[in-house]
Amino acid sequence: MQVFVRDNNVDQALRVLKKKMQREGVFREMKRRRFYEKPSEMTTRKKAEAVRRARKLARKKAQREGLIAAPAQKRAAPGTATGRPRSNTQSLVRSDLPDVRSVRTAAPLPPDSAEPLR
Repeated sequence: MQVFVRDNNVDQALRVLKKKMQREGVFREMKRRRFYEKPSEMTTRKKAEAVRRARKLARKKAQREGLIAAPAQKRAAPGTATGRPRSNTQSLVRSDLPDVRSVRTAAPLPPDSAEPLR
């Protein structure tokens, strides 16, 4: 994998590299290979992945044929490139704020559980 640094802009090159690695599945592979995976677990995982791919393919095919409705398109948020630009005098209304009840936060791990067990 190769990324060019233009005008000594290393931050941009790092972002491009991370995006390429994400698309190639390098991070997923590293996470998967962090610990030994038994052959029986490997076959179970591969079968589950194959089932997931088959279901996704069948769902896409049914959507193309019109048997099921396509997922609803996401609406553009106000002030984004596709929406009307927000003026400086306009203030945020309550509906623009995220619903606090829908925001989920992960519980922090205790400091001793950060290291893998051996």
